[in-house]
Amino acid sequence: MIAFPDISPNVFSVDLFGHELALRWYALAYIIGLLWGWWIVVRAVRTPDLWADRPPMVPEQVERLLTWMILGVVLGGRLGYVLFYDFSSYVQDPSQIFRVWQGGMSFHGGFAGVVVAGIWFSRREKIPMLSMGDLLALAAPMGLMLGRIANFINAELWGRQTDLPWGVAFPGAGQNCAELVGICARHPSQLYEAALEGFLLLLLLTVLAFRHGWLKKPGAIMGLFLIGYGFARFLVEFVRQPDVQFISEGNPLGLALHIGGYGLTMGQLLTLPMLAAGLWFAFRARKA
Repeated sequence: MIAFPDISPNVFSVDLFGHELALRWYALAYIIGLLWGWWIVVRAVRTPDLWADRPPMVPEQVERLLTWMILGVVLGGRLGYVLFYDFSSYVQDPSQIFRVWQGGMSFHGGFAGVVVAGIWFSRREKIPMLSMGDLLALAAPMGLMLGRIANFINAELWGRQTDLPWGVAFPGAGQNCAELVGICARHPSQLYEAALEGFLLLLLLTVLAFRHGWLKKPGAIMGLFLIGYGFARFLVEFVRQPDVQFISEGNPLGLALHIGGYGLTMGQLLTLPMLAAGLWFAFRARKA
């Protein structure tokens, strides 16, 4: 197995009047991902040749859009985690909902938040919704890649036990392992997702948008993103350790989804509508 690298979850920390002020890798991933999204969308709308008619918005609108995307990602990601992944715990102590510094964000919740914010913004600014979706899809993979790398650094969301040579001995992941010493290697599923949902989609969508004219067919980039993310996430879930709350006897919904290590995980269940929507958008763009 590969020993987990000794990486601090903080990029840096300073003591301020007796309190530690730290910038975490996960927060930095959000910041860079959002800035990248702003940059690539501005670049796209400043390149008229990429569009069949004219760019759907101007750079000034992109700056306003960024504010709503931040709200959509943060609020949607947090509420999605609360509703989909650990609802019973938050019902018992609702104050936990506001303790975002303790972790707990859902991609599918953040995705839903971005969709709602994007629809509202496109109607308010009179921007074609399909083109808006293409631009948001173009911006998303960088944030996904950096977020999964941050999950790896935080030693969270690791995979199932494996005897493959690249298995990683994550700290605190020795529960239910076969080894007598309580240490086992697990799939670095965070890095699998970073490569598939992040880097591969980033490369593919960028090339298709800027080199092959896919932005001229509204909905094509968005459809491919939904298909690519959905397929990659569905596959990686087979080697990702299921969330403990969905394999416990105290959660009837969890038992219905995942029994004895088999069945759909919550990640796979939430991915199915994305796959269906992606196929529909891709087919619609091809027919246009």
